[in-house]
Amino acid sequence: MPTSVVDTVILIVQQPSIQGMSVETSTLEEVMAENDDKWLSLRPHEPLPAQCCGSGCNPCVFDIYERELKKWKQARAKGDQHLLSKHNESNQKDLQLIAPEKWSAFQIMDIEQETADTYLFRFQLPNGCCLGLTVGQHIVTRGVVSGVEVQRAYTPVSPLDAEGYFEVLIKIYEEGLMSQYVKTWRERDSVCWRGPFGGFPYKLNQYEQLLLFASGTGIAPLVPLLQYIVANEEDETFITLVGCFRTFQDIYMKSQLQELGAYWNVKILFVLSQEQDLKHLPCSYREKSYLGRINGDMVKNFVNSCRRKPFIIICGSITFNKDVLNYLSLLGLSEDLYFVF
Repeated sequence: MPTSVVDTVILIVQQPSIQGMSVETSTLEEVMAENDDKWLSLRPHEPLPAQCCGSGCNPCVFDIYERELKKWKQARAKGDQHLLSKHNESNQKDLQLIAPEKWSAFQIMDIEQETADTYLFRFQLPNGCCLGLTVGQHIVTRGVVSGVEVQRAYTPVSPLDAEGYFEVLIKIYEEGLMSQYVKTWRERDSVCWRGPFGGFPYKLNQYEQLLLFASGTGIAPLVPLLQYIVANEEDETFITLVGCFRTFQDIYMKSQLQELGAYWNVKILFVLSQEQDLKHLPCSYREKSYLGRINGDMVKNFVNSCRRKPFIIICGSITFNKDVLNYLSLLGLSEDLYFVF
């Protein structure tokens, strides 16, 4: 009897312990599953092809994705989610208004229609602050159209030292995905940007003469370059800008170009491919405008009319850039004498 009683007591005592182990095991599995779900929710999303603006940004959205994915894997392996948001306190990028790897929102201050299909957007910056770009740099914006995120690159046309604002010139294309998003922009809307990227490595008096060829909105990176040079009294570079547009009405930023053309070292010319007669143009434009599409003879004339041997910068459509490069090649100019945006 004593043995039997003891055995029974032992059984009664042990049974709750087995049940407790089962509950604890079940709870542990649930916690692990919940933890996995949480980590998966933090995993970076791979960008879609449409999210790349195609402008050769460094870093590209795919570079940023690979970098963030590596950081995520390392944080998960160590089981420390704080590593995903940990910042180096000495990192000066946190003090910048805009950075290549993060999106910053800026509010639209003003919208000015330049031509039938092109608009100048002015974005607000904190008082006394500049965007911090150098000559020729571009920035990237993003938008969602029909559930697809798209990104495009634009070069601000405002002076590099402009305080409290920056301006972007954007042409609207009827079938363009990004254009569908830009059409919705209104004053006081906030738009996300990141950058800067690219640029033209210009130094004071680096060239005796610059000859600039621009087509349409390709004029965007060249205007800040002109502004940067004329703003420095010690810069004695001669500049000739050849702007190629369809008609007089299609010329962008007329007042700004007129102001720049008044400087002693700046000459601004226009090639109007669809204008029929120069006499219909304002007097101040007749002597500095040419009719028809830009061709080899025009390019030769522009090069030969430079006061000194020019360094040439080209910015326009792929076709425009290819044509101008071909004309320069026929003139025997080597690749070290020109730069293409």
